[in-house]
Amino acid sequence: MAPAVSIIVPVFNRLRYLRTALDSALEQSFQDWELLIADDGSDVDTRDYLRTLHDGQRIKVLWLAHTGNPSAVRNAALREATGDYIAFLDSDDVWMRGKLQTQIARLRSTDAFEWSYTGFDLVDDSGEAIVRPRVQPSGPIVGRLLDRLIREEALIVTPSVVARRELIKRAGGYNEELLACEDYELWMRLASRAEADFIDEPLVLVRRHAEHSFDDITCLGNLRRAIEITQRSGAAANLDALLNQRRARVSANLAKAHATAKHRSRVISTLLSSAPYSWPHAAWWVGALQAIARAFAPVRVLRALRQYRRGGRVGTGPAP
Repeated sequence: MAPAVSIIVPVFNRLRYLRTALDSALEQSFQDWELLIADDGSDVDTRDYLRTLHDGQRIKVLWLAHTGNPSAVRNAALREATGDYIAFLDSDDVWMRGKLQTQIARLRSTDAFEWSYTGFDLVDDSGEAIVRPRVQPSGPIVGRLLDRLIREEALIVTPSVVARRELIKRAGGYNEELLACEDYELWMRLASRAEADFIDEPLVLVRRHAEHSFDDITCLGNLRRAIEITQRSGAAANLDALLNQRRARVSANLAKAHATAKHRSRVISTLLSSAPYSWPHAAWWVGALQAIARAFAPVRVLRALRQYRRGGRVGTGPAP
């Protein structure tokens, strides 16, 4: 008999976090699940640990050749999933014990929602809480979420999501063209097809640490690509102006990231390629000017400007 939930966990090393993540899945109060661990060619120590869990029935490890592509790794597990629902857990995050119980009960209690997400807390690499401002979005954060996602008002982290397997199948799974922000692009496709429930409890701990896979440039470039994919799909045709505004802001931030890395030619190419859809937006102009200044202004000038903004006095002697 098929389980109610297929838990999808992509893995590539990070053994120091992986044990805690998988323990949080194994110790769920809701126990009608299968655990599908997709290993992206991890090192020997990680593989040896995973072999202690693999039973070929309830807990399955998929041994994959390394690609470094989280979308492809998750899709490999999705193809093996048999549960009515899919739950996502990353190898460095943690579920609260009642997480699945709460979400599955809510989803089963109504036909209005085909997927669900929860609140979350941030922790550091040792598991200590990271204080973050609690932003209270205006209005409901359930139902049709596409415009809220584009505006960044509905914040959805991967390990908080549970969705009907058939919904993910209709949406087409993860887009393997994206190395980062692939989850955000999938959420936009789910949101264009079905209403979502939100459980306003921190049922997930999201870990922040130095071993994340991609840098800011990769993430921002893939985020812009995710927005472009959504635009081209036509799923949000009525929100095209909003998508252009978001894409303009992301493009400006990408140019600034290139400037910080001293990729001067990429600063110019990013701004030129984004200008046709970005020029009506003031935030893009501000970001573009900041990127150009950061990339081309002498260090001494930038230091003086920062000191001026802080209200300090600009000296004429040599910089310390």
